[in-house]
Amino acid sequence: MKQANKKIVVIGGGTGVFTVLTALKPHFKNLTAIVTMADDGGSTGILREEFGMLPPGDIRRALIALSASDNKMLANLFSYRFQEGVGLAGHTFGNLLITALHRITDDFEQAIEEAGKILLAEGKVVPVTLDRAQLLAELEDGQIIKGETNIDIPNHDGRIKIKRVWLKPEAALNPNARKAILEADLVIIGPGDLYTSLIPNLLVKGMREALQKTKAKVAYFTNLMTKFGETNNFSASDFINTLQSYLGKEVLDFAIINNRKPSPRRLAGYIKERAEFVEPDLGNIRLNKNFMPVTADLLRPKGFVRHDSEKIAKAIRMIL
Repeated sequence: MKQANKKIVVIGGGTGVFTVLTALKPHFKNLTAIVTMADDGGSTGILREEFGMLPPGDIRRALIALSASDNKMLANLFSYRFQEGVGLAGHTFGNLLITALHRITDDFEQAIEEAGKILLAEGKVVPVTLDRAQLLAELEDGQIIKGETNIDIPNHDGRIKIKRVWLKPEAALNPNARKAILEADLVIIGPGDLYTSLIPNLLVKGMREALQKTKAKVAYFTNLMTKFGETNNFSASDFINTLQSYLGKEVLDFAIINNRKPSPRRLAGYIKERAEFVEPDLGNIRLNKNFMPVTADLLRPKGFVRHDSEKIAKAIRMIL
């Protein structure tokens, strides 16, 4: 099978899934994004509460990434956020459109499919679960934090480590997500916020079993920077070990780790956010016969400290 025809599944949420899909779209024809349904902040959170629906925000980002339209205005329209207007301020057009399609079809997955047609999406976007659930976290001091947005943007002391996260009530894996994982040639997890974008997918009942059962290779892109309140002082080994504690043993085949440190000037912008460079501490990574850490320069040449799309695509082609 030619590389371009390989079936690739990307699991995550937020800008991480957008970055990976954008990197893969020019090179691969068979892409599926499996997206977290834990988001409960901002426009997404309001629509979730008011309409009793699943969160549309991460779905919207993934659809934009997969859009084959040359019309930049279409992507800009889906991303457009209203700055004023009673009841409209803060909402993105794409979120409102998905909400309207959900009301028309009475089916969240069909609403996504119809939005994908409008954007000429090349690939599928699949919610990880069709059940509504809230993300909770227990901190090391025993505090319980309720809601993805409260974990993501801490009102509590963000220096206190997260002990564990879970979903309440339990949520079941979407059968379409399970099918995509079992039929995949490669499953990519991340990059993304560890406890709020990535692990919520792994908490869904049936996800671990699907990842253990699939014949696909499973690869994890570690983050470039830590996040205050979630991964303070984490090195690459901390990200990998935490992810594996939720994944289960011998699921991960590759961890792709950035080994290029940004200049002090680029890092200076992250001091306010209390974010730090993720050190590639290979010596601390626990190895097994099926697992290989891979280091590479994944850094964008300038601007914000982000993964470079072409470098991501190159790393994935190497794995395949």
